[in-house]
Amino acid sequence: MISPSGPSTPKRNVAIAVVPILLVLITFLFWYQTWFGRRLSDKDIGKYLTDISVPHRTQHALAQLADRMARGDTSARKWYPQVIRLAASHQSRLRVMAAWAMGQDNQAQEFHPALLKLLADPEPMVRRNAALALVRFGDAAGRGELRTMLQPLSLLAPVAGTVKFRLKEGEPVRDGLAVARIEPPTGEPVDVVSPVMGVLERRAVADGASVTVDSPVAVIAPAEDQVWEALRALYLVGRQEDLPVVERFARGVLGYSERLRQQATATAAAIRKRTLPQGPRNQN
Repeated sequence: MISPSGPSTPKRNVAIAVVPILLVLITFLFWYQTWFGRRLSDKDIGKYLTDISVPHRTQHALAQLADRMARGDTSARKWYPQVIRLAASHQSRLRVMAAWAMGQDNQAQEFHPALLKLLADPEPMVRRNAALALVRFGDAAGRGELRTMLQPLSLLAPVAGTVKFRLKEGEPVRDGLAVARIEPPTGEPVDVVSPVMGVLERRAVADGASVTVDSPVAVIAPAEDQVWEALRALYLVGRQEDLPVVERFARGVLGYSERLRQQATATAAAIRKRTLPQGPRNQN
């Protein structure tokens, strides 16, 4: 006698087997659609640079375009006007990517004025990418911004209220990440968001403390890769007034690598050689 459940068992097994396959497929498709390494066609690049309704796709197109530019692929030039338009986008993440992309071709003089404008951008990450890109054009106009990349950033309270921290000291911070939340006496809580990448170096107040508007909440130490890029740029354009912040890293800073210390030492030496008076040479 056949069990009533017999005939349906294979179907259940198939269903059970299909679910994991679907999950894997969905995960793969999500990864495939979001991975910047996936090669885009010229048609896709043109479409995504024009249609910014899905910002991640536009970022993907900018990343692919920047790679072509870095390889000296002249076919990328047809999209340069669109890159310049994106540098004026209302979306800060697109301006960040556009500034970075423009630095990949320092022969494109049409990028130069666009990058100079970005030095006044309200977002630090945009200004920093613009400053780094300008160095590749032989322009030291962003030197002040390069110097700020070597310094801690103080996060200020956007409203008055009680602070509740979300991160501990020493934890990494992404740009756009809420480091703390402030609960005002009335109204909704407001996040204290870091505009830069780095590490939560110090809480400026105790958890649960009361703060006033614009009072310090936390201090963000710069991320190593940003310090590294700033030091490399200052190697080329740094001046005497930049030496104090460079020499701090040359002496060694806890939490940063020996490789970075060596770069800081080389940068300080290059600045001295370029800017400090040289003594008379010995005459034989």
